[in-house]
This record gives sequence, C-alpha cells and structure tokens, in this order.
Amino acid sequence: MRNTDDEAPAADPAVRDKAAGRAQRKALIVSTGRDRGALAAARSLRRDGWYVGVGTPDSGGMLAASRACDARHLVPRARHDGAGFVAGVREAVEAGGYDVVFGGGDDWMAALAAYRSQIPTLVAHPESDVVEAALDKVRLAYSAAKVGLAAPVTKPATEQAMREWQGPVVVKCREHWSPGQTRPHRIEAKLFPGITAAQKQIDRIRQAGAEPVLQQVIHGSLGALIGVFSGGRLSGRTQQVSTRLWPTPNGASARAETIPVDEELARRTEALLSELGWHGLVELQFLTGEDGVPHLIDLNGRFFGSMALANTARPGLTDAWGRLAMGESVDHLDDAETGVRYTWLAGDLRRARVERRGGLVADVVNTLGWSRGAQHSIWDRRDLGPTLSLAAGRFARGS
Repeated sequence: MRNTDDEAPAADPAVRDKAAGRAQRKALIVSTGRDRGALAAARSLRRDGWYVGVGTPDSGGMLAASRACDARHLVPRARHDGAGFVAGVREAVEAGGYDVVFGGGDDWMAALAAYRSQIPTLVAHPESDVVEAALDKVRLAYSAAKVGLAAPVTKPATEQAMREWQGPVVVKCREHWSPGQTRPHRIEAKLFPGITAAQKQIDRIRQAGAEPVLQQVIHGSLGALIGVFSGGRLSGRTQQVSTRLWPTPNGASARAETIPVDEELARRTEALLSELGWHGLVELQFLTGEDGVPHLIDLNGRFFGSMALANTARPGLTDAWGRLAMGESVDHLDDAETGVRYTWLAGDLRRARVERRGGLVADVVNTLGWSRGAQHSIWDRRDLGPTLSLAAGRFARGS
C-alpha cells in the first residue's frame, strides 16, 4: 500500500519543465479557501510540474497556505449577473498568464462554463449545456435510465408529486447554481420520514430561489467511480467504497478505500457520459443496496472531497485533465491501485462523537487506527500550511 508521507519530494517543477524543453504549464483554481478537493488537486498539479494559482473570495484559507500555491488572487463567487466573478477571473488570468482554469465546486464549475466566452483562457469544464444537464438531478436520473444505469426516482416537488409521494424522501435542490443566483450558500440534501416533515425544507429551498426535488431513498453503501473521460473512454479509473460518512448517515466520505473496478458499471458509466457529451474529470457517486445494484445519485465534474484518495491511488488525473483541456495528447491511464485507504480525520472524529460504535472511546481509537497509513484529506507533513491554517481558523472561531 502506498504511503505518500514516505515518498521522496518531487523534483523542482521548473527544472523538469526546462529539461523537457517546454514552458511550465500554469493552472488557476477558483474555489473557496476551505475546499479539500481543490487543495488535493493543487498539490497534485504542483507535483506534476504545474505552476498553480488560486482564486478565492476570501483570504485563501488553507488552499493559499499550501506550498502548492504559487500565487493567490481575489475572485468573488458568481452571484447576481456574474460581473464580479468574471472580472476577478479575468484579472487573475491576466496577472498570472494561466493556460487553463478549473472550478473547485459546482457553482464555480457551472459559472466558468456559463461565462467561458468572457474568460481569456481555456476553461477545463465542458460546455454550459452539458454542465447544466449533469448538475440537474431530474435530467441526470433520466439520462442514467436511458443507458441502463439504475437511479433513484427523482421528481420536481410539484403539488401533485407531493400529494402522491409515499414514505421517506430525500429533498434536494434541482441545481446548486444557475446564472443570476443570489443565495449565498449551497443547500445540502436532507432525508425526511415523509412529505409532511419535509415541507419546511421544500419551502426553504423555494424561498432561496432554487427548485426543490423529491428523491427516492436508497439504503446502502456509498461508492464512487472516478476517472478522466475523453474519446468515449474513462481513463485512470478509480473505484472506491466509503465505510464512514459525515454528517452521518448521508454525508461525505470520512473513510474510503479503493476497490477493483466493476467493468459493467464502468461500461454503463461511459455510455452515460457519452450521452451527456461529457469530457474531463468526473466522479459518479452510487448507493448500493442489499440487492447489489448501484444507484446513481450524483455526478461531480470538478474536484471532490476524497480527491486526495484518487490522487494517491491513481496519480496524474488532474494533470491529464489539464493537458487534455490544452489540446495535448495524453496516453490512456491505467486503473488505480486497490486497497488504498483514505481518511477525512476531522469528519471521522465528529462522526465517532455522534455514532459511538462500540462506545465513544472505542470508536475514537478505531478512527485513529484507521487513519494510520491512510491518505489524509488535508494533513501532509511535507505541507503543513493547510493544517495550521485550518487549526488557526477554528481556534479564532472558538470551535
């Protein structure tokens, strides 16, 4: 099993670029300063020889504190008419001479796709209509069914749908971003025992200017299939299963481990991505119930929470994505190493405090034991800035 803490530091990227006889590639990541996936991507790009700039709406947080960050720029979130966001990206690109720009979250990705004609560099993400189709929970479920992928029943929360709904329900935003959006934060999915209990959440989403959807509850384990999609093929395939989640029971991966790729699932996933017109990095999340059938619940076409696991088990995904976006030829990437473990330790400790599997002390000890030898989402002894920045921020907030 690979333990990245014991790997030798990569050679200086500028030296490698000079030896290769080309100019150093330059990437801009626009995101919040607390995005764990963006941090993992920045570290990965830096190891592969890229110059990395980050554009954030704040001080840059742990992302700017990383040794992987060569420059920081002020880029506001894409709200209202998007003018501030576009101006921030333009100023960053002109200041840093970036070859390509990546978005670190759904709203950042969707805004880059929507405003790409106003951005003076290459945008790594697909065209706006493709991104919209992938982020639209109703359209995604329809497209999945079309190619034979199972997906939970997903319907707009119309009055008729609410009257007819029976049993538990997951309430989500149909999309997390759209042009002209004014709401400041993403509204996460929530599980309710029935429509009556879900009414306040449905109203909350509507009041925020978003469209609520009702989704069938699938009880099962969370997993994901990851890779870079190009030319109809998924390259660098990485499949993982999550054994602990935070917030519990329907949050992000607090623990995960890579497993062999399910070839039938990969085949249908490639059919879905072709149907959507996708290209570039993608993480598809599935819930697998007792029947063993994976149900597609989400498509992330940007950096995701457990990105550090994918980068460890299958190095080079972000580099390949960036080079493809720049029109370069990229060799097909082999599948990820299996049995590689991942921990989001802060999330897993919070989970242990709530779930207390075998008792609080036993769960905490088990959590710490799992983290040994696992790839951490933030901690890296060769790059302490993000951990120190996060700790300082929590201390300042008294949390």
